[in-house]
Amino acid sequence: MTKAAALPDERESGIPTSPIAKTVLFFQRHWHRSAPGTPTPEWVTRFCYSMWLTAFAFKVIGASWDMSWHFKWLRDDFAPPHLINTVGTVIICVLVAIHTYTGLGCDRRSLRLMQAGLVMFLIAAPLDVINHRVSGLDLTAWSPTHGLLYLGTGIMLAGVIAGWLRVAPPGPVRAVVLTALWGFFLENTFFPNGQQEYGILELRSWERGEPYAEPTLLEFAADDIGRSVDREAVIHFALPIEDWVYPMWGIGVMALILAAARYTVGRTWTATTVAGAYVAYRAIIWPLLLAGDFPTSTVPFYLVFVGLAVDLAFRAPAARFAVGGVLVTVFGYGALWVQSQLRPWLLGDALTETAPPSAYWTAPIVLAGVAAVWYLAARRRTAFSELGAR
Repeated sequence: MTKAAALPDERESGIPTSPIAKTVLFFQRHWHRSAPGTPTPEWVTRFCYSMWLTAFAFKVIGASWDMSWHFKWLRDDFAPPHLINTVGTVIICVLVAIHTYTGLGCDRRSLRLMQAGLVMFLIAAPLDVINHRVSGLDLTAWSPTHGLLYLGTGIMLAGVIAGWLRVAPPGPVRAVVLTALWGFFLENTFFPNGQQEYGILELRSWERGEPYAEPTLLEFAADDIGRSVDREAVIHFALPIEDWVYPMWGIGVMALILAAARYTVGRTWTATTVAGAYVAYRAIIWPLLLAGDFPTSTVPFYLVFVGLAVDLAFRAPAARFAVGGVLVTVFGYGALWVQSQLRPWLLGDALTETAPPSAYWTAPIVLAGVAAVWYLAARRRTAFSELGAR
């Protein structure tokens, strides 16, 4: 596969700083049909991928607010969080159209991933609306239509990461943007775990007699299982997912994503940086949601230790997969357990929590799974390297 080239000889001294002026200049100079992999001026590459980062920032902010919103009120198609998310989606549609028509800033593989992810997302969005129209409130972030939304966004992000790897020149900007893209990929994949993180605090708020959810939402959840509003009805709404899901997804799957980030960026402490940035974002929006009188969640501080485990494993190249499996399990589950004990240690019997319920018996499964996937990925990379050397 040929690498999409940049055009270093196009002078950037006359390139405007305003995004609107840059957009006008781009269409004046470069709006013509070409194949994927067409050489791209460096300023166009940077401007294009800065808009990708902007689009995903809108989607993350909208999604974060949307999760909290749905633990307070019944669904509203035109709620502010949905509108913020839609701004990001519109920007993405424009970007994919530009990549498709001009062939700039991508190669064939990355473009196909962007297109496939966007199509999947655009199919899933109306299906989700129809699902709500037919069945009312969707009581879990793990529903099939939500899963299609996450999967479509993930495939889009994979395409953007692949495109940036192909067209970005080496240097600190390349590493920073790539790290940010992996941060968005991590957030999108981790997102459904928010069900348990918001859900446990929703349950505790009801037990305190100060429920976050409006009465109409609690009544709807109770009617869904033919009960009056009681603890079982609130659990059905707030914590419908088995306890084994949270640590396997939050530790096992995230460790694999962080390992991919560390490998592609190729810089020390990349995994810790990606995980730390995501946790910092969650810690920042927590008081903002609280100030706006919206439900809050537990914050996955343990994820920083998962990233640290991945980075440390990369210091043992001879047995990276085995060391990684052990470190991820020990650091991840250990940090999650400590975080879960902060409430009884610091707050006694207060009706709140610092982590969702988790099944710790899953630790051996995560250890074996992370080690096996890491090993197979390493073997696959080695096989392709050997094939290319022949």
